[in-house]
Amino acid sequence: MLILKALVLLSAQAPLSGFDLKPNNTSVQPLPGGISVVYHQNEWPNITFTPKSPWNWSHSRGLVFTVHNPGSVPITLGIRFDDDVLADGWHHSRTANTTVSAGQTEHIVVAFGPDPTSVGMRGIPPVAGGTNASANGDGAFQLGHVVSLQFFLHDIKSDTPLELTNIETVAGAEASMVGIVDGFGQYAKADWPGKVHSTTDFAIQRDSEEKILKAIPVLKDRDEFGGTLSHPALKSTGFFRTEKVNGKWWLVDPAGRMFFSYGIDTIVPDESTFITGRETMFQSLPDKFSPLSRFRLTVSGMHSGPVTSGDVFNFYGANLYRKFGDNYLKSWRSQTLARLQSWGFNTIGNWADESFYRNGKVPYVASGGISGNHARLSSGSDYWSKMHDPFDPQFNADVKQSLSSLIVKVKGDPWCIGYFVDNELSWAGDGADGRYGLAIGALKANAGSPGKAVFVDQLQKKYVDVARLNLAWSTSFASWDAFTQPVTLKSLTSESRGDCSLFVKRLALKYFSVIRDELKVQDPSHLYLGCRFAWYGPEAEQAASEICDVMSYNIYSPRLDEDKWGRVAAFNKPCIIGEFHFGALDRGMFHPGLVSTPDQAARAAMYDDYVTSVLKNPSFIGCHWFQYTDEPLTGRSWDGENYNIGLVSVTDKPYPEMIQAARKIHGAGYRIRLGLN
Repeated sequence: MLILKALVLLSAQAPLSGFDLKPNNTSVQPLPGGISVVYHQNEWPNITFTPKSPWNWSHSRGLVFTVHNPGSVPITLGIRFDDDVLADGWHHSRTANTTVSAGQTEHIVVAFGPDPTSVGMRGIPPVAGGTNASANGDGAFQLGHVVSLQFFLHDIKSDTPLELTNIETVAGAEASMVGIVDGFGQYAKADWPGKVHSTTDFAIQRDSEEKILKAIPVLKDRDEFGGTLSHPALKSTGFFRTEKVNGKWWLVDPAGRMFFSYGIDTIVPDESTFITGRETMFQSLPDKFSPLSRFRLTVSGMHSGPVTSGDVFNFYGANLYRKFGDNYLKSWRSQTLARLQSWGFNTIGNWADESFYRNGKVPYVASGGISGNHARLSSGSDYWSKMHDPFDPQFNADVKQSLSSLIVKVKGDPWCIGYFVDNELSWAGDGADGRYGLAIGALKANAGSPGKAVFVDQLQKKYVDVARLNLAWSTSFASWDAFTQPVTLKSLTSESRGDCSLFVKRLALKYFSVIRDELKVQDPSHLYLGCRFAWYGPEAEQAASEICDVMSYNIYSPRLDEDKWGRVAAFNKPCIIGEFHFGALDRGMFHPGLVSTPDQAARAAMYDDYVTSVLKNPSFIGCHWFQYTDEPLTGRSWDGENYNIGLVSVTDKPYPEMIQAARKIHGAGYRIRLGLN
C-alpha cells in the first residue's frame, strides 16, 4: 500500500503516473500538469483514476485540484472516491460536487476528517486553500485504503470540456471539532463581513434594515398581489388561476393581472440542532435560568448522525429573541413580510410557518402531505420513503383525512395560490430501467399488495396464458400462481418494459386523480400544484400533465437548461419550480448545499442567471428558493443538513449580495417575461 503524507496525483512534476486512467464516455488529452477532458453526452460520463495499489490518505486533510471551465455555461462537477471495489457511489464512497462558472478557473478543496454523518452534519469545517466541496456518503470510510478517484458530470446533453490540473492531497492533521460554534450559532474560528460579535450588534442591524425597508417598501409595476401592471388585465375570478398568453404560461392573480411567482420556502423561526453528545462543539449555551433556555428542548426519534434523542437548541430563534425581545415572533413575521415585498418576492413557498396563511399581504402556497396506514410500493430508490400505493382503498380515506385539516386553514382565501401535496416522491429507481421501478417493486411485493394485484391482473388480461407472457418476457413462470410470491426479474425485454410502463402510468394517474378529486370537492377555488418531482420518469410526468393544474419540479442546477427543459412544452401545462438553491463557504458555513459557488458574489450572480433562465422558458410560471434561513451550522436535528442556502444567516442578517440580485432580477422580470427588454 502506498503511504505518503501528501500525495501528488497530477502535476507538472508527476504527469499521469502511478495509476491507471480510465475514460468512460469521455475523451482525454494530456496538459502541462494535468489533463483536458471532453465529457460526451451521457447520464454519468466520467474519468476514473485507479492506483496500482490502494492510496493511503489517512495523513491528509483533503484533496485539492484546479479546474478550468472553458465552456459558455456553468458546469457542476462531481468528485467521488471509493475505499472498496464494491462501492456504489454511496456505500464505501464519498461524493462531493462543485460548480464552475463559464470561463472560470477554481481551486477546489474536498475536506477529509471525521465522517460528516458521524458527527451529525453534512459538512465539516473547511480546509483553507480554495473553494470547499463537502464529501458525503454512508457509513465509515477507510481513508487508508482508497481504491479509486472519479471526476464525473451528470446528464449532459452535449460535449462538455473541462481541464483538471494539480491534483494532490493536503498533508496535515484532522481539524478539531472542539469549540467550533460561538454563542450565536456562528463558526467561532473565522471572521467575515456581517458576523455578529456581541448582542448590541442586533439592535444596530435591526435599525439599519428598518430604514432600508421603509425606503424600498415594494418594487414598482406591481399590483397588490405582486402581479404586473405592464400588461392589460385578464379575466378576474377572485382567485389564482393559469392562462396561456401569446405562447407563454402565466399565473393570473385574483385581480386578473399576469403573475410570475418568485417564492421562498421554509420561512420558519425554529430550526434546531442537536447539542446532546456534541456539547464540546459549542462554546456557550444558556443555563436553565436564562430567558434563552426556552430555545433548548428535549426531543426523541430524530435521525441526525449518532444522536437520535436528547437536547436540541434553536440558535435562530434565540437570535430573534435577542433582536426583538419578548414579542419576537410578531416582530419577526412583520419584518419578514416587509422583507419579501421589498426584495420583490411575491410568494411564501412550501413549509412556511402557518401563521403566514391568510396574511393579506403576500400570496402563499399551502403545504400538504398524505399520511396514513395505506400500502406502499418500493421503486428501488426510496430516499425519503416508499411510494404510496393508490390502489389500496385505504389511500382514498387517508387522502381525505390528510387534506381536510389543511383545506380548512386556507379555503376561501384569495391570497392562497394553491396546494403542493407531497414532495420528492419515489417515482423511479436508479439505472437505465429506473423509470419502471414501481412496476418492478410491485412484482417483488408480497401477496396482498393492492398494486401487485392490479399489475398481475393487467398482465393476465393481456396474455391470458402464462406461456405467452414467458415468450414475451423471456421468463419461465410455471403458472400465474408464481406471482403470489415475490418475483424478481433478471432483465427486461422490450415487451416487459411496455407492460411496466403502462402500470406505472396507471399508478400515477390513480395517485394524482384521487388527490385532485378530493381537492376539487373540498376546495374548487384553488390550484392543485402537483407533487414537486425530484425522481421521476416520463410516465409520472405525463400523468401529472393530464391531472394537475400545474406540474411542479425541484430543480437543483446552476440554471434551467434550455435543451433539457424545453421538452416540457409538449405537455402543454404550466410548470413551477418548488425548490432551487446555491451556497458558498465564505461566510462561516460548512456546506454549500446541492449547488456550490465560490463566494457570495458568485452566488448572487447565479441567482440572477437562474431566475432569468426560468423567465425565458414559456412553460414555467415561477421558481421558489429553498430556503429563507441558513440551516444550523452543526446540522438540522432531523437529518444533519447544514447548508449555506439562506437569504439570511442564523443571526437574521440578510446576505446583501443575494438581496441586491433578487431586487434587480425581480424588478426586471416581468419585462423579460413579456419580451419588453
